[in-house]
Amino acid sequence: MKILVLGSTGYVGSNLIPRLLREGYQVRCLVREPNKLKSDQVEVVVGDATDKTIVAKAVKGCDKIVYLIHSMNASLTQFENIDRRIAENVADEAKNDGIAQIIYLGGLGKKDINQTPHLRSRHEVGTILKSGGVPIVELRAAVIIGTGSASFEMIRALVTRLPVMICPKWVRVKTQPIAIDDVLNYIMRILGKPADSGYALDIGGADILSYRDMMVTVARHLGLRRLIIPVPVLTPWLSSHWVNWVTSVSAPLARALIESVKSETVCENDQALKMFDFKPIGFDEAVNRALNVKL
Repeated sequence: MKILVLGSTGYVGSNLIPRLLREGYQVRCLVREPNKLKSDQVEVVVGDATDKTIVAKAVKGCDKIVYLIHSMNASLTQFENIDRRIAENVADEAKNDGIAQIIYLGGLGKKDINQTPHLRSRHEVGTILKSGGVPIVELRAAVIIGTGSASFEMIRALVTRLPVMICPKWVRVKTQPIAIDDVLNYIMRILGKPADSGYALDIGGADILSYRDMMVTVARHLGLRRLIIPVPVLTPWLSSHWVNWVTSVSAPLARALIESVKSETVCENDQALKMFDFKPIGFDEAVNRALNVKL
């Protein structure tokens, strides 16, 4: 079976490709910068997914698509349009080429008027992909925990460098982080199932906690004690520049990550737990694994 991975140089994609290859899948990647690929065992199509001709070339001859693209580093005035255009291209060309299934990694969170722009865009991408008529499995996840994950590395850098943190009040909002290994487990099991229908699954780890809880836990694993003080006056714009100054996370990416904290991102059902033969690990174990993996 040949799998097209879109977003192959991102965090999830770069971890997924070795799993696919180990389990005997043929892999094709659509990338703008092939030098960023960590494997030379994949077929490469060079280009931008906003170009429909390039997408058609990448899709042709594949069996399934794993869709991991989300424009986290684009400006707030651009990313929704970019995400929309890419999703429309993929939906059209997947239908034209008879793709059996698209597995899309979207975002947890309720569809309501209080959505952040990035969460709204993730939900919109899922809707666009479904409109093409190809069976879509939408995996909705919150914070992904693992070495190299932007969210995890931001938390690790903050607790490492700052003994006292003045944080926005929404660091108290609840989320359900999931370990990278469990995200990959879900994707691999879905690839192994017949592509007979589409469905959406909320996926999360064993624990529900706040960003403050996550920072305290990561600090404890690092042998540090940290004081975290939530205040109501830090806007996402100010917070993103603060994170950019303290860590290596870029300001646009930091703003996207911080914006995502404002919406509660907790699984609304346990359908994923009933469908598959494994249980996601808790946050403590996910952090332990992440801190013991070398980049």
